[in-house]
Amino acid sequence: MVHPVAEADERSPFGRLTAEEYYARHGVTHSSSTFVNPRGLRIFTQRWVPSGGAPVLGAIALVHGFTGESSWMVLPTAVHLAKAGFAVGAVDHQGHGFSEGLQAHIPDIAPVLEDCEAAFASFRADYPAPLPCFLYGESLGGAIALFLHLRDKERWRDGVVLNGAMCGVSPRFMPPWPLEHLLWAAAAVAPTWHVAFTRGNIPARSFKVEWKRALALASPRRTTAPPRAATALELLRMCRELQARFEEVELPMLAVHGGEDTIVGEPEENVDKVFGDVVDWLKARASAATATGTGGSAEPQ
Repeated sequence: MVHPVAEADERSPFGRLTAEEYYARHGVTHSSSTFVNPRGLRIFTQRWVPSGGAPVLGAIALVHGFTGESSWMVLPTAVHLAKAGFAVGAVDHQGHGFSEGLQAHIPDIAPVLEDCEAAFASFRADYPAPLPCFLYGESLGGAIALFLHLRDKERWRDGVVLNGAMCGVSPRFMPPWPLEHLLWAAAAVAPTWHVAFTRGNIPARSFKVEWKRALALASPRRTTAPPRAATALELLRMCRELQARFEEVELPMLAVHGGEDTIVGEPEENVDKVFGDVVDWLKARASAATATGTGGSAEPQ
């Protein structure tokens, strides 16, 4: 099955189609909604499900990366998974996409995890066990997916797909020594200051194919500014914590990684091959979980 990113162009993930035409073409029904979190921010969520009453094999909670959103680069993947028979739910993190908040500012990951938990609890309620519920995360979304599991291993036990997960910060984005050690001071004095000494911007360094890099930059809701000081400090702290706790992860995992960052940034032939493996893995685990009638107690593979 060809990944829908092949139909995108440098201006839109829908290519030359309207959103309605695109979803009809792929046999997927799309919906969106919002909720107000405890901090008073309106958070955007959306879903993609197979059209026409097709049976749902399982649910997938999709988590986008830093400076990304659920309506742009990960959207074709959501459609691809829905075409394969899964209900897919996603949420825009605070300050990302259509959610409110200071743009791309995450000084503390805990509220972001709480927003994900709230959005996915509602999603999961519509697709309860024995249907399995998987996590899928790209870049920072991969780290968030693992933290969600660590916070609630009973809920998140069916499996996770990590696509270019940010379990560490690449040297391509790290400031040169000793500037990285001054982040704490910058975060304390000017937490929203953009850390200008970080190397490059994420889209420019994360997509190998030129037109996909142009597409990533074409989103009207994406920033190319360096991360803010408190955000950069929190991302580094997150990575250190995740590395220290990795042995606590207890769910089946499929990890994939492109030559630069996420697989969607790769040439089409690589995308189709890898996502073929991803769909096969998800279907196999969904079948095993459903067969046991427990939505997640099948032996990890």
